[in-house]
Amino acid sequence: MNTWKIRSTIKEITIIMVLLFIMSNIISYIRAPDLGSRQLPQIEAKLVDGSTFSVGKGKPLIIHFWAISCPACKLEAPNIETVSKRYDVLTIAVNSGSDEEVQTYMQENGLHFKVLNDREGAWATDFKIEVFPTTFIYDAKRKLRFTKVGYTTTAALLARLEWIE
Repeated sequence: MNTWKIRSTIKEITIIMVLLFIMSNIISYIRAPDLGSRQLPQIEAKLVDGSTFSVGKGKPLIIHFWAISCPACKLEAPNIETVSKRYDVLTIAVNSGSDEEVQTYMQENGLHFKVLNDREGAWATDFKIEVFPTTFIYDAKRKLRFTKVGYTTTAALLARLEWIE
């Protein structure tokens, strides 16, 4: 009888987790910004570390919008850090202060991914961002393949990138 209770509990937990996963993806799909075009615009921008970012050809790219004041962004930052070691990632810190403030935040949290500082929110406006974090995944041909609104795991990001390669 005790084994039956454990199996039943595990089954219920699994069902709940699957339903939460499905609901999360439905909500993300509904809240995804409509960019009007699925093609990545040409991007060339100065990063907070003084380097210049431009879109490379032939590789997938993640564009990740976040803010220092966003709790979910803080939880997700290690996931972005991990993915940035294997793939091209451009993060855009929106309304998060000066370059120095963003760099201090990065250092305090052990983060090394590329950051464009969107002080006034112009990039966020162009990409129609309403919620943080929001992540766009473009394939090697610069076509938008996935949009995720809200927190996402390292495994989910890597799976999506593997899917499009």
